[in-house]
Amino acid sequence: MDDRPGCVVTGASGRMGRMLIDEVLGHAGLRLVAGLERTGHDWVGRDLGEALGGAALGVPVHDDPLEAFRTAEIILDFTTPAASLAHAAIAAQARSVHVIGTTGFSDRDIATLEAAARHSVQVRAGNMSLGVNLLLSLTRKVAASLDESFDIEIVESHHRHKVDAPSGTALMLGEAAAEGRGRPLDEIAERGRDGMTGARKPGAIGFASLRGGDVVGEHEVIFAGTGERLVLGHFATDRRIFARGAVRAGLWGLGRAPGTYDMTDVLGLE
Repeated sequence: MDDRPGCVVTGASGRMGRMLIDEVLGHAGLRLVAGLERTGHDWVGRDLGEALGGAALGVPVHDDPLEAFRTAEIILDFTTPAASLAHAAIAAQARSVHVIGTTGFSDRDIATLEAAARHSVQVRAGNMSLGVNLLLSLTRKVAASLDESFDIEIVESHHRHKVDAPSGTALMLGEAAAEGRGRPLDEIAERGRDGMTGARKPGAIGFASLRGGDVVGEHEVIFAGTGERLVLGHFATDRRIFARGAVRAGLWGLGRAPGTYDMTDVLGLE
């Protein structure tokens, strides 16, 4: 009997889904038990390996999360907010580790996710990479060290297909900067500028979003003072860093107490 932890990959046919599948299949300590797709998708009911254009894997593709999660210890979820909310409720019932890389959640969505996390381990992060999570820590420390004579601007770039802005990672960086300044982000964020906006508000944290081509993800945090600027940045060139981080998070969550965690916890950065 194979006693390795079983994984389900949601959104199996998508770019991240395929990378997550590759990471799980290539990991000696994990087994892939199912893929999950939306109802009506042409992969549903097929063998996942054959759906990917290769040999059969003996792994089914479901459209019912309840069925897919039934034998899984780890759920790897990079889908949409609505889908991830539904998955969170079922992962809580199954007591599975739910790794969420989905972005674009509202405050109400977050409250729903946190309620589900009372019954299961939930690792949620807008970015699963080691480098970005180090950047978060640095941003928090620099913001705490520099006073409001240094303006903070966050610039992010992504591929043309990304549907939310600012990116989840940019908002995480904004939260880190706001924490460093001891202020709630929603009180000082400037997320859109157009026309006669007036002078920049002291203490504001500005966001700018660029979209185009196949940019994987680029983030810069600019601390702009008088006569000098400090720029912290991270540039992703391969989406597999996110898949590797998600798999690491799933393994880390096994045996943990129910609750909400992030990559800072997984990587032991705090």
